[in-house]
Amino acid sequence: MSRDKQLQEWVAARVAPLYPGAEIGIAPASADASFRRYFRLTLPDGSTRILMDAPPDKENSRPFVQVAGLLAEAGVHGPKVEIEDLENGFLVLTDLGRIGYLAAFNAEPALADTLMRPVLDVLVRWQLASRPDVLPPYDEALLRREMNLFPEWYIGRHLGRELTDKQRQTLDNTFQLLVDSALAQPQVFVHRDFMPRNLMVVESEASLVPGVLDFQDAVYGPITYDVVSLFRDAFISWDEEQEIDWVVRYWEKARDAGLPVHADFGEFWQAYEWMGLQRHLKVLGIFCRLKYRDGKENYSTDLPRFIGYARKVAGRYIALKPLLILLDELEDKPLEAGLTF
Repeated sequence: MSRDKQLQEWVAARVAPLYPGAEIGIAPASADASFRRYFRLTLPDGSTRILMDAPPDKENSRPFVQVAGLLAEAGVHGPKVEIEDLENGFLVLTDLGRIGYLAAFNAEPALADTLMRPVLDVLVRWQLASRPDVLPPYDEALLRREMNLFPEWYIGRHLGRELTDKQRQTLDNTFQLLVDSALAQPQVFVHRDFMPRNLMVVESEASLVPGVLDFQDAVYGPITYDVVSLFRDAFISWDEEQEIDWVVRYWEKARDAGLPVHADFGEFWQAYEWMGLQRHLKVLGIFCRLKYRDGKENYSTDLPRFIGYARKVAGRYIALKPLLILLDELEDKPLEAGLTF
């Protein structure tokens, strides 16, 4: 039986009986980089729900259910699980609406600051709920496993280059610096994809309450990770003046709330940038893997954005300058001058 047929039969068996005599509308809502798919169910009263289709042989939905509960406990607006069938890989969720933050930013750039400020409060609220031994640790093994996607898929498969021993050593040294920086940071709940594409403008609220999606990969890790995910995003870029303004606002809110951020903003900013570089290298590898292994070509259009992020950070810090030289060598570009610290 095809997955689509199984989905239709599941809705008929598990959802339709709650509304006898009425037909449940099923329409595609969205898909993501995994094997998950999302459908919008239209109920007889006109209300809607989201059906998450996560084939159990490919996706584990238990973390999604767990983190949905953690978000609710933290007072963060996320989808609530109304029907749970982990054996068959189906969840029925409350619907946070149709307007995503990324679409809103693209449609009305002037509203960016108005939309972004409440997100800072959401992030602080999420981090304040943190406690150890609840979510998987963002440990050295995971940090390295992520970064190793960069030489395998970006350098090896996308660029078609093989690293020399010296270049491999440069990359290993860079990875060690980034791991050390990440592990030295205070640890909190980390959404891990806290970016505009996973935020919703909730329509039913009198005031703006950002909704949070795609949180199933949450871990316990560095406090700057979600901050830099938000402002150095895969699908939209901000000028640095605006970025710094928002990061300062987050830092002040976090400090006032008692979160263990660095007392000195300069130290926080460096940790933020270095954490971002770890993520940028990972995403470069992931996007190439999506293209070459999974046939999802559209992700590769954002590779230049992430190379730009990586170059900017590597060019600012003396310890990371060898990475910039390596990127130049791999792409046959002249060494770019930059401000270093």
